[in-house]
Amino acid sequence: MKYIIILGDGMADEPIPSLGGKTPLQAAVKPEIDWLAAHGCNGLLDTIPQGFAPGSEIANLAILGYDLPKVFEGRGSLEAASMGVSIGENEMAMRCNLITIENGRIKNHSGGQISSEEAAQLIQYLQHELGGGDVNFFSGVSYRHLLKMKGGNKHIITTPPHDVIGEDFRNYLIKPDGEEGKKTAEILNDLILKSMELLPGHPVNIARAKAGKDIANSIWPWSPGYRPKMETLQEQFPDIRSGSVISAVDLIKGIGVYAGLDPVYVEGATGLYDTNYEGKAEAAIKALKEQDFVFLHLEASDEAGHDGDPDLKVRTIEYLNDRITRPILNAIKTWGEDVSVAILPDHPTPCVIRTHTAAPVPFTIYRTNGNSDSVTRFDEFSAREGSYGLIAGRQFIELFLHGK
Repeated sequence: MKYIIILGDGMADEPIPSLGGKTPLQAAVKPEIDWLAAHGCNGLLDTIPQGFAPGSEIANLAILGYDLPKVFEGRGSLEAASMGVSIGENEMAMRCNLITIENGRIKNHSGGQISSEEAAQLIQYLQHELGGGDVNFFSGVSYRHLLKMKGGNKHIITTPPHDVIGEDFRNYLIKPDGEEGKKTAEILNDLILKSMELLPGHPVNIARAKAGKDIANSIWPWSPGYRPKMETLQEQFPDIRSGSVISAVDLIKGIGVYAGLDPVYVEGATGLYDTNYEGKAEAAIKALKEQDFVFLHLEASDEAGHDGDPDLKVRTIEYLNDRITRPILNAIKTWGEDVSVAILPDHPTPCVIRTHTAAPVPFTIYRTNGNSDSVTRFDEFSAREGSYGLIAGRQFIELFLHGK
């Protein structure tokens, strides 16, 4: 048996008036995804353990069966693994967004969806001006970057910028979580304020402003942690002898690295709606032929949710159907080997509130040699009638690998 998980990040939502009271999953034309639901078994999955915020780092670790209280060490440490940045014994890593602040308020979490090429210039500039010694910046994809700090203490309170769009940034500067985190919070807040002085005058931002684009005029560090200790999937599950992770996002690739999966790099994978869908599908098919397990991640729906754009979110779901699910499904139908396919989001990103929620998400598990239930469509409401009911955390991966 071979196994592939197709994950549409943030794909779940709530009914939206402009879509006729439907969710984007209900409004999208997605025949192949609905075919999988009709020929597989369905349910709802609670991906956010109690006490954790509904972030992609939490949800994707839970989907892969990890015990969050035991293994989670912040988003930055996971992304570092994908970026090839080592984390020493006395080092802390953090996600470091490039964001847009306008009139003292966080306008967006993405520096106006800044390109990787533009962002790399800004991060290099910040490293030259503010980095070196105990603090260093590393370039990632688009607005997603890494800050590493020697001697940093993770006992600080940080806020994901996508959770506070429109809010005064000063209300969400980093706070110590006890006396031990005070010095770290002071250093990081000083870096934020200094970045706001430096970035607007950089040629990249001057050019963006002239073109009528939002400028990336501040950094925003969040989700601190040390190097995590995680067993690989191969160590946990004998069914998985080898596997790959395919994503444009360093977070997901980093989770995959710690999980023992080979990261597959696809040219033109952006993490946005314009990503190279065909390249990702081709890479997934190739990896699945050669290995036991593939984790294929698409970020576009999550970004559409953060942008509050229901029509774009519908389009990203249709792209996932037409340009990812269809070619994969067509390929495995010709194989003389049994394959299990799961399709699901990691968490909802409702367009109305433009951030993540912890609501359970729909999932489908289709097996070429398996059974089906009465569900005929893939969406948040149809899944409630599925034969798997409501499950949580590690139950999903165990059901996917060993269930009927």
